[in-house]
Amino acid sequence: MSLFVPNRYRGKLIVVEGIDGSGKSTQISLLSHWLRSQGYAVAFSEWNSSPLVRQATRRGKRKEMFTPTSFSLIHATDFADRMESYILPLVKSGAIVCADRYAYTAFARDVARGVGRRWVRNLYRFAMHPNLSFYFRVPLDVALGRILGGRDALKYYEAGMDLGLARDVEESFRIFQGRILDEYEGMAQEVGFHIIDATQSIEEQQRRMRDIVMNVLGDSLKNGVLHQPVGGEFNAQATTAPVL
Repeated sequence: MSLFVPNRYRGKLIVVEGIDGSGKSTQISLLSHWLRSQGYAVAFSEWNSSPLVRQATRRGKRKEMFTPTSFSLIHATDFADRMESYILPLVKSGAIVCADRYAYTAFARDVARGVGRRWVRNLYRFAMHPNLSFYFRVPLDVALGRILGGRDALKYYEAGMDLGLARDVEESFRIFQGRILDEYEGMAQEVGFHIIDATQSIEEQQRRMRDIVMNVLGDSLKNGVLHQPVGGEFNAQATTAPVL
């Protein structure tokens, strides 16, 4: 039984998942630029980016107010707003939406925080089923090296410090990311991720992504999705504006 609602529209939803430091954000950005260069109307969506709850999320993080359950609920609220006001209208219009993280992020992170697996999945049952879901598989030590080597400091919730895993922030981050990695690996086959070896070069990973996109969606991209004018730029905001 599918976890989500089937996508019955002509637009497409492509998502990427993986632990911090897996390189997924770089790859979905490159893919979206490439799809635009092919003439497709492409929009981009990021995890935890809804203006509806942005201030509340920032305040809660700053004051370290969130419990695992309240953190899960505010992320679900953020996701629901983006789904209804941005992702769904764009896909209905025929556009391709490239999403940096999707509901699978909640499945991994929330459960890693101790929230019930069945409860979290039920929370996101309204979500649209992606046409393609990529999982960037990377060894924990490699991912941690990338993150810790490029950061001045780790954030409180990012490092899982709210869980009391360790007093040292880097050790807490390591344990927390390890838990998240275990959740991703556990769901990989169930949800049908297309797995990308994130230890390969950026170029090789991108080539693999493009091959999968064209093999799986090639015909429907040519004949179904919205194309942007040659030399023009797709206006996602205009497409999602409400009809009065």
